[in-house]
Amino acid sequence: MGDKSPKSNQKKSSQKQAKTSSANQQKTAAVAAKQSAFGKKK
Repeated sequence: MGDKSPKSNQKKSSQKQAKTSSANQQKTAAVAAKQSAFGKKK
């Protein structure tokens, strides 16, 4: 713990990217679900 080697820093940044990408996927999924529900109402 508390290791300041470049490897641990790379891990942290990659984890951050994965988090943001998954959040974006959830957003797009929610938008798609809303659109499909809206289209079904027609």
